[in-house]
Amino acid sequence: MTSDHPEAIALPATPEPTEKQQQQQQPTSPLLSQPLSWTHKAARTFSSPTIYPPALPFECGGSREFSSYLLYALIAGVPYMLKRMFGFSLGTYLVVAGLLALPIGGLSLLVHSWIVSPPTEQICALPNEPIETYMTILDKELKAKYHGYNKIPMDDFFERYFDGDIDLNGDALKVFERRYDWAIFPITVRVAKFFVLQWIPELLWHSKKQDETQVRDHYDRGDDFYAAFLGERMIYTSALVGDASKRETLEEMQDNKMRDVCERVGMRPGDRHLDIGCGWGTLVAYSAKNYGTDSVGITLGRNQTAFGNTRAAEWGVGDSARLLCMDYRDIPRRPRYHRITCLEMAEHVGVRKFQEFLLQVRDMLEDDGLFYLQIAGLRGAWQYEDFSWGLFMAKYVFPGADASCPLNWVVGQLETAGFEVRTTETIGIHYSVTIGRWYENWLRNKDVIVKAYGKRWFRIWEIFLAWSIIIARQGSSTCYQILAHKNRNAFDRSALIRPPFGYDKRSNGSA
Repeated sequence: MTSDHPEAIALPATPEPTEKQQQQQQPTSPLLSQPLSWTHKAARTFSSPTIYPPALPFECGGSREFSSYLLYALIAGVPYMLKRMFGFSLGTYLVVAGLLALPIGGLSLLVHSWIVSPPTEQICALPNEPIETYMTILDKELKAKYHGYNKIPMDDFFERYFDGDIDLNGDALKVFERRYDWAIFPITVRVAKFFVLQWIPELLWHSKKQDETQVRDHYDRGDDFYAAFLGERMIYTSALVGDASKRETLEEMQDNKMRDVCERVGMRPGDRHLDIGCGWGTLVAYSAKNYGTDSVGITLGRNQTAFGNTRAAEWGVGDSARLLCMDYRDIPRRPRYHRITCLEMAEHVGVRKFQEFLLQVRDMLEDDGLFYLQIAGLRGAWQYEDFSWGLFMAKYVFPGADASCPLNWVVGQLETAGFEVRTTETIGIHYSVTIGRWYENWLRNKDVIVKAYGKRWFRIWEIFLAWSIIIARQGSSTCYQILAHKNRNAFDRSALIRPPFGYDKRSNGSA
């Protein structure tokens, strides 16, 4: 976003650090005894014109710097100290240790997030510019706290930016590409409070009423709000880059994705197709129109249901493509479906309900049917920025989407539910490009959004989109395409054989 101040400061190129700056960048954390040595490697230029390349690919502290052994020692040692002080029995000690394990773990992460230093292996040095280079702080008390080289905690920044106490000096994406020069990512009291009082209760509950309220508050905000960044296709899931050598449009990439999904599951004329969490129903109408399926989409959004049924009628498939407004738990289980798709809705099912959801999908799927799951996930080797972004998303963008987990967890859940995973693919870089196109659309429609919804809503989505371009590109969060079927002895696995990569390029007579 452009600042309201005409004297916006141009963002500098990333220079080689001076000797003084290298000294300032030495770690202060007691966890690192060796000095921080910059490698001064140049980041490799991204060759594709469709990608949003990094300006400052800096690594944040996280799981690699966090000692699990120290955590285990604290979980065992603190209750043992209490046992010695108060004379607990062994049984009482074990109960106390169990009760204190989560608080001790949470407090350990909180403290570590404030004292951790960045990894010593970096391919770039920070520009070490004052915070005023990147933003104008309008609130006097806030400015007195954060000025010069005092970095601001990320959650303090976006809360005050949404409130209008901060303006950015330039485009939000460019500012966020250099976020490590002006921000830190600790777990603040505000973040901890949100996690304990809102995120955990939502994770544990996930009632029909809770899910309905969250979905309708989010997706029934107004179709014009979403059209301002989703564009003509009205698809709120990752698209797919088809040709990385050119800059494809958002519409071309979404068409790539819909065609890819239909081909992956082998849609055929007459197939009964169920799309769970169908959004505005574009995939439902597309599959019916282009593959001759009898497609049903399920959503809790009233606006989405009306939009999708109207679109299906306009595309001439109103009789074979229809949207139903209902909770996924209420979907009729018979007749079964030949193809079931679920694109980035399963995250909202929640961790606690996930196995129950997969068992329901299995029951609704024909024995020779295929299940396509596209789901957003997080990396296991986390960094503290990942936590900051994830809880920001839970608070402002996707409340209740707590089943965004590493791939091994999702695959384990599928196998436990009786599925065999046929293929998996990670498409985080595709998601980065998709969100980049959304971000461009959002900026183009700034005046319309501000007039209809106010500056605060514009700024929330501006930060969500700008930050998420980077998050998806660097692997903090990603997206998985998973094709699965029932793990039955009689399933015809030969029907899913595909040629190996390079099979068509083999030389005659080669081994």
